[in-house]
Amino acid sequence: MRILPTVRALLPSVRDYAQLPRTWRGDLIAGLTVGIVALPLALAFGVSSGAGAASGLITAVVAGLVAAIFGGSHVQVSGPTGAMVVVLGPVIASHGIEALALVSVLAGVMVVAAGVLKLGRVVSFLPWPVIEGFTLGIAIIIFLQQVPAAIGEDAGPSSNAAVSALQAAGTASTAEFLAAGALVAVVALIMIGAPRLHHRLPGSLIAIIAASVMAELLAMPVARIGALPDSLPAPTVPGWDWELVIVLTGPAATIAILAAIESLLSARVATSISDTGSYDADRELFGQGLASVASGFFGGMPATGAIARSAVNIRSGGRTRFAAITHAFVLLFVVYLATGPVARIPLAALAGVLMVTAVRMVSLSTLRSVVGSTRGDTVVLIVTAVVTVSFDLIQAVGIGVLVAAFFALRALVKSGGVHREEISGPVQYGDSRIAVYRIEGALFFAAAERVLERVSDIENVEVVIIRMSQLQSLDATGARVIADLVNTLERRGITVLVKGVQDRHLRLITRVGVLESLRHHNHLFTALEPAVEHARSHVARNREAPDTTP
Repeated sequence: MRILPTVRALLPSVRDYAQLPRTWRGDLIAGLTVGIVALPLALAFGVSSGAGAASGLITAVVAGLVAAIFGGSHVQVSGPTGAMVVVLGPVIASHGIEALALVSVLAGVMVVAAGVLKLGRVVSFLPWPVIEGFTLGIAIIIFLQQVPAAIGEDAGPSSNAAVSALQAAGTASTAEFLAAGALVAVVALIMIGAPRLHHRLPGSLIAIIAASVMAELLAMPVARIGALPDSLPAPTVPGWDWELVIVLTGPAATIAILAAIESLLSARVATSISDTGSYDADRELFGQGLASVASGFFGGMPATGAIARSAVNIRSGGRTRFAAITHAFVLLFVVYLATGPVARIPLAALAGVLMVTAVRMVSLSTLRSVVGSTRGDTVVLIVTAVVTVSFDLIQAVGIGVLVAAFFALRALVKSGGVHREEISGPVQYGDSRIAVYRIEGALFFAAAERVLERVSDIENVEVVIIRMSQLQSLDATGARVIADLVNTLERRGITVLVKGVQDRHLRLITRVGVLESLRHHNHLFTALEPAVEHARSHVARNREAPDTTP
């Protein structure tokens, strides 16, 4: 693969803004709207990950701008997301906040490499139930993580979100618990009710303002965000400690995989609900990787494409990258001019925003569709969700894919088989001594032995015709079983004729010895009628006298 042409295809071009003269007003309005929606989410995700509200805001500005320019989608909006918080939290807890910048850069470089290597279409191989189970598990984790965040208590030593929520709730005072619960309830009610009044109302921002005012007026005993920087920090290259790099390589790979999956899924969803054309999967990885690298240089978090913010962008009229760029500058305005009021926002208010966001991540209609489809899909969804909540996100995807592969393999085995057929046309004397077997569907390692057992036990037959014209899939194991079957029958004195070998299977069955196993090369036929006539001639000769010729 030539590197320079590949990289050149991943870079921005003037074609990215070809529609801007016609769409700039809608893009501007959409960017303003998304910026308002993204502000509380950026703060909340930063706090929830352990990196801090400032880190979440920096990530939304820097990564959002870089991904908008270099990414492969015209309408994707990027920044900190819930899934990334779930993975990043344990990394920060184990290695400290100092590891944040380094792990962001490492993960970003990996995602860039995936884009250059054209791995963007890999996500299309993930089964739908795995994606939905993964999303459900993430939503449950995000919701549970907000319990200690809301009451301002330490999450406890456990890495399990449910256990940490119970530990934090048990150590909080009654006043803290009730105050945090009241603010969460207010935020949830406003976020649910605001869109019903008007779909363009920024429910999360209104809820944050209302909860903050309520906490100030009532002097509620709740934890606040605290001081924020009033400007972007100067970019710096993270300290390069090789021992730390080796330790963080595993977590960085996990973050990179998650960033790639979530960004490509978000871009695919955005494309499906917009009329802005398709997205470039490889360029999307390239842009998201650069975004995480840039975010790490400024002390931010790894970033991904955000489905919720991208959907808001599209619904608000965004049609080009200018909308996502505008969203980043709106957040930059907040950094320089509004950090004072933002510092007084209660953590419980941000927790309420994320709780509602987590609930909205799960589509009940989609879950019903998966559960109502097949038993295998239901098991895949449940297993993926349980492993996500209980263990690890990437393990969940891997196990989910394996379970899905098992059910797919089982279905494939059931789709294939071997069936005995009657000889068409008028029955002739001796036809009872001829058996015609049709092998159809898939014949591979998981199904081959069943064919061998079914045919090799046949009795009172002098000729067997094996029809392969309807065989859709064949692997080396299946071809070898056919060869063994021919050898077994021929040793018993039963003549085997093979009919209808497809061109795509001919080379394989030749190499594994199927044709060599036949008594004569004339025993390979392209049509059934000549094969039946040849079989009848064998039966007739056998009635007259023993015959050893083909």
